Amino acid sequence: MSDIDFETARLEGFLKDHFGTSAALQVQRIAGGQSNPTYFVTYGDHRMVLRKQPNGPILRGAHAVDREHRVLAALHPAGVPVPRPVVFHEDPDLLGTPFYLMERVDGRVFPDGAVSEAEPQERRDLWMGLADAMAQMHSVVPHEVGLGDYGKPGNYFERQIRRWSRQWEESSSDPIPDLDALSQWLTDNQPEDDGRVSLAHGDYRMGNVIFDPAAPRVAAILDWELSTLGHPLADLGFCCMAWHTSPDEYGGILGLDHAALGLPSEEVFVARYMEKSPGMAPLTTFHRAFALFRFAVIWVGIADRVRAGTAAGSDATNHMDMGARLARRGIEVIEGKH
Repeated sequence: MSDIDFETARLEGFLKDHFGTSAALQVQRIAGGQSNPTYFVTYGDHRMVLRKQPNGPILRGAHAVDREHRVLAALHPAGVPVPRPVVFHEDPDLLGTPFYLMERVDGRVFPDGAVSEAEPQERRDLWMGLADAMAQMHSVVPHEVGLGDYGKPGNYFERQIRRWSRQWEESSSDPIPDLDALSQWLTDNQPEDDGRVSLAHGDYRMGNVIFDPAAPRVAAILDWELSTLGHPLADLGFCCMAWHTSPDEYGGILGLDHAALGLPSEEVFVARYMEKSPGMAPLTTFHRAFALFRFAVIWVGIADRVRAGTAAGSDATNHMDMGARLARRGIEVIEGKH
């Protein structure tokens, strides 16, 4: 059975019309994820990546490939390292769902926070490159690049805590007391809104960027599915989860010998970001705990969908366990244990 969920001949006809030339077409499915089906597409000299909504019914607002394409179209001319968008096609009749094509970026991807596939002497610089690209992304003023209406500005954390707490309350999963405690603590300890608004990626981490093949510089930021207007410290706190989760908790580095492995401390990483982000408020326990709470609820949601038969995968217990483990890490952060 083919792992390509559309008729390639229809894509070939579309590309012929778009580029005005006939060429050989190659399509290869990229494995992984609970997200949008993704493919390498080669059409003559054009090397691209296709992202489309999954076939079948989807939740309203989910798998918004139109938003992903919109972000790329706004950020690429602004100099932010993102793939160059090629075309967005909204009509589902062609491939079964809306899709877009972007230019394929060559480079290196490191799936875990330990950057285990890199040489030890380069790992610190790779983390610094990750901080630099995040600061560059956050330096873009949304309304200046046509993204002023990309989300609701202001009171980001208040709205997010309310949203994720409600999702947790509505979950069909077993109780997780640590998640209840995190929700209450965040509600009671949220900082005053400082008016700072930026594009928030929502899943900014080591595994979601492509590095230059020969330098510790981010060549492309990927996976914009969760992006919106938000607060930049939400992305920074999420990225810092690596220092507060273990290697078997989504590739964290808690418990590893950072010096021996060439990894920077969290303080060094945050300082590099702050150096590139003048005037930014400090990262606090709140931001770290919020990141762990949000991600824990996301994992609980995946477990709920697996249990209901509406998500990929077969083991809801493991997903639920991840939610509980991340909630425990959030409590440990509040208690100052790491």
